[in-house]
Amino acid sequence: MNLRFNTSLAEGYKSASQIARVLTEDWLAHNMYCPICGKVTIRHAEPNAPVKDYVCDSCKSQYELKSKRTESDSFLSTVADGVYKTMIDRITSLDNPSFFFMHYDRYEVNNLVIVPKCFFTPNVIEKRKALSDDARRAGWEGCNILMREIPATAKIPIILNRQVVPIENVVSQYNKIYNLQTRSVESRGWLMDTLHLVERLEGTFTLNQMYAFCEELKMKHPNNNHIQDKIRQQLQFLRDKGIIEFKERGVYKKYRHERYTKLYCHFCLLDREGFENQTLKRRKRI
Repeated sequence: MNLRFNTSLAEGYKSASQIARVLTEDWLAHNMYCPICGKVTIRHAEPNAPVKDYVCDSCKSQYELKSKRTESDSFLSTVADGVYKTMIDRITSLDNPSFFFMHYDRYEVNNLVIVPKCFFTPNVIEKRKALSDDARRAGWEGCNILMREIPATAKIPIILNRQVVPIENVVSQYNKIYNLQTRSVESRGWLMDTLHLVERLEGTFTLNQMYAFCEELKMKHPNNNHIQDKIRQQLQFLRDKGIIEFKERGVYKKYRHERYTKLYCHFCLLDREGFENQTLKRRKRI
């Protein structure tokens, strides 16, 4: 995998954002394989296709790319995206794409992760303020992807600090995480909330520790009057899917992925305070 951009494609463009878009999209189309089937069959989607940039000709999976020029190995708390309503419609119809998130610097890819589509819910999407009446696209409402609301487990590394993760590792991890896919947006929400809570605990944790989050979950799911039952159900689901293991009555342990664990955690486990306190070095934009 060649991490360098084809800079010759920048000729004729003056806008930094246009240059970045052309170079990053071309790189992905020519270097990236499908994380689901592992085949090098990703291509650009039809022009102006809503909420998707790429399609795998082999398994028909859909993807979108978001990129940022930065030296940091941590994504910001929010990532700007397109039309709010279109994104919400795709998510609620369970027809949204998976997302690639890229860091690049000096015309080279530094970091790349993939987030499976089952980890996008309306709570992950933030509506931006509508453009003013005197704007060229007056009334247009965009959206932000709230990266802090996506569990670290869902951020699957492909390139880490310019180190390429082997294809077989990525495909294996993607399919394990994608196996968590549910049949409703509500189920997606419970899955993400439970994963977030599990990630806040130590490697081995207890059911009582999870029960301590009942009030927090009640605020997110006010219509559910059986929070403890739901917690047990979600833990059983995660156990059945190989994310956690049952040690003894009321005790669970998180599975560790031997290879790339340290890099993965360093890149993906970004707490909310870390997002707010992080200072990124400003460099000249391409």
